Amino acid sequence: MVAQPAKNFEATSDPTGAFVMVLPEPGAYALKVDREGFYVFSDPAMEIPAPSPGAPAFELHVTLQTIYEIKDSVEVAGQPGMVDMDRTTPETTLSSRTLYDIPFPNQNSLRSGLRLIPGLVQDSNGGIHLFGGSEAQAQYTFEGFQLNDPLTGRFDARMSLESVQSVDVVASQSGAEFGRGAAGTMALHARTGADQFQFSSTDIFPGFDLGRGVRVGSFTPRANFSGPWWKGRAWFFNTIELQYTDTVVPQLPAGGNSFTSWRVDDLIHNQVNLTPHNNLFAGLLFNYLFAPRNGLTFLDPTETTVNRQSQQWFGYLKDQHSFSHSSLIEFGLAASRTHSREVPQGDSPYLITPDGRQGNFYENARRYATREQALLNYFLPAFEFLGRHQLKTGGDAVRLDYSQNIDRSDIDYLGLAGTVVRQVSFVGSGRLSRANYENSIYVQDSWRLGSSLLIEMGGRSDHDLLLGHWNTSPRAGFGWSPPKMENTRISGGFARIFDPTDLLLFTRPLDQSAVSTYYDASGNVIYGPITSVYTLGPHVQNPRADIWNVGAERSLPKAMQAKFQWLERHSTLGFDYVNSLPAAEQLPEILNGAPNPGPVIADYVLSNQRQDKYDSVEVALRQPLKGRFEWMVSYTRSSATSNAVIDRSVDQPLMIGNDTGPLPWDAPNRLLSWGYVPVWWKNWAVAYMLDWHSGLPFSVQDQYGQIVGTVDDHRFVTFFELNLFVERQLTIRTYRLAVRAGLNNVTGRQNSNAVENVLGGPNYLYQYGGQSRSLNFRLRFLGKTKPASQI
Repeated sequence: MVAQPAKNFEATSDPTGAFVMVLPEPGAYALKVDREGFYVFSDPAMEIPAPSPGAPAFELHVTLQTIYEIKDSVEVAGQPGMVDMDRTTPETTLSSRTLYDIPFPNQNSLRSGLRLIPGLVQDSNGGIHLFGGSEAQAQYTFEGFQLNDPLTGRFDARMSLESVQSVDVVASQSGAEFGRGAAGTMALHARTGADQFQFSSTDIFPGFDLGRGVRVGSFTPRANFSGPWWKGRAWFFNTIELQYTDTVVPQLPAGGNSFTSWRVDDLIHNQVNLTPHNNLFAGLLFNYLFAPRNGLTFLDPTETTVNRQSQQWFGYLKDQHSFSHSSLIEFGLAASRTHSREVPQGDSPYLITPDGRQGNFYENARRYATREQALLNYFLPAFEFLGRHQLKTGGDAVRLDYSQNIDRSDIDYLGLAGTVVRQVSFVGSGRLSRANYENSIYVQDSWRLGSSLLIEMGGRSDHDLLLGHWNTSPRAGFGWSPPKMENTRISGGFARIFDPTDLLLFTRPLDQSAVSTYYDASGNVIYGPITSVYTLGPHVQNPRADIWNVGAERSLPKAMQAKFQWLERHSTLGFDYVNSLPAAEQLPEILNGAPNPGPVIADYVLSNQRQDKYDSVEVALRQPLKGRFEWMVSYTRSSATSNAVIDRSVDQPLMIGNDTGPLPWDAPNRLLSWGYVPVWWKNWAVAYMLDWHSGLPFSVQDQYGQIVGTVDDHRFVTFFELNLFVERQLTIRTYRLAVRAGLNNVTGRQNSNAVENVLGGPNYLYQYGGQSRSLNFRLRFLGKTKPASQI
């Protein structure tokens, strides 16, 4: 008897771990399914029966079980460190257990934990930037729906670390279904309950700050409860988090050097298997923040702060239905609501001085924003033609709405001599509203030529009502394993991505106008009054980014995985409000002796003159160890520049001449390493995070608020942070606990994030801020252990 050659069959699961595989022949099969974030499923001797005459091919339906908690002494391990051959671009994945194993400041915040991603940089104000883009240029999704805040475009949604199964980050998507992420895509996947009721809690002890004496810096208890609505059919996962934070600014005098904030967030995610072929997902996320004296810094004392409140709601419903012949359709609805309120401490004049701000903040604001989204995705039945093809098509429809009610008071600039050198007042109404509609359609083909080559080709077309254009963008990518190098994958691709319109940007012509008057030291008018107005230019187009990437991944001995990625993104036709005043009537010429033109109108016209450029090279090494342990180290060399660094708006009082330079989050060199590793003693472990990068850029200005030289031509000191913790897991009676203690910023380095940047000021170029050394404890309740008879 001649042995038949082995045949391999492959399938790709959806984010829930479910997939469908068509097996054309009866016989004996060995099955192994391994996906990060789910338990390994295997059956070494599975017998497929012969179908009856006229019946369709046998379909194998497998649903993976989500990894929930490590509660048993039995270890289920797959084959870590293997290269995923079903992608055409390198991807970084953070599992939920990585996020709560690795120590980082403000560990209760998922947003803070995103620093563990090599391609993400946190700016001086806490903003996060994927692959050199602004925060609003990245696309954030949760269970497939857009999660960008409809008000700001940022990732402002708050959820606990335990509520997220994994975070997948890609610099450039070759998939045409992704259309709003020129700076990259971040996909968050929710955790799902199981057939057993389970409970866990974390951070029942507060954290202590050692920066100025021992004090409670934060207290963030959170709890998770999950289980079945109906065993075997419907499950829920609910997580709730409370946070109290007391932040101290050590440079300010006692009594006015701290501010507190309170947060609460709750997420419930539900999965219902209506039939073996039909899954329903539904969830609701709620965020609330109350932060009195928000904005306190060394340069912004208590009287300049605002009392801030915000609420956010995000709800979604998605239905997935699989058919025969490996096809699947999903459709869903989602809605977001954001409301923010900012109230100054009083109505005293707001003063900007060479050594900080004084008086009460000038803006009393209410802002509302909403988004409704409907999506449809359809995986057509796979077919053979010079290889295996899997077609996917779909689209979405989005409605955005923004409204505001803002009352602005005057701003006075005090010069180096202590006299008023500039006054800014506001005219017109700050009440406005505007809506927009966005639509998209796409088609994508994943073409597999044998087991070593995957080619993806697709196209996408986007439309929005404000500009009225249909923008078509091509996508292409490949993944290839060279002969006799099955553990190596070389990939690359190209994507053109169009930025959607920003309602905050397009409502500026409807907002108030700023009127500025300039004075000399004697109080004489030297320039103005100048009224700044904003108008939409003719023939404005959607900005676009052309993105090229090449990468390589290789599995090394002992489950190590090495990664290399080169990325280039060139953004053109970017939105920019350009001053139409002739140079002879602008402030620099007046200060050089030109006559005062008197009352004039500075018309800022929206154009497509902005160009951004980002280049990066990243090398990384990652190794999972026995159990849940792992470590990672990466180095990134990058450059992020623009010819329109500062976004001009009614609330941006700076005068800019040369606006070309590095973006505020440009970090040319970054070394990142983190790990959760075992030590010699059983049940003990060490967790660490090391982050070193170039100092971020900042600008220098004169007493009038005019940029001196070029933008961002100075830098903060080099950033270095080392967090080190020791953890022990123990069992008390039948309960498993994990106790952790350690220090954030072990070296106590002052990683400055603010600077006195007024030329000639009393503390010119003095840098301050950053996080002091802090002592933290964490007690995590892992649940009950199972009796030996159940293991």
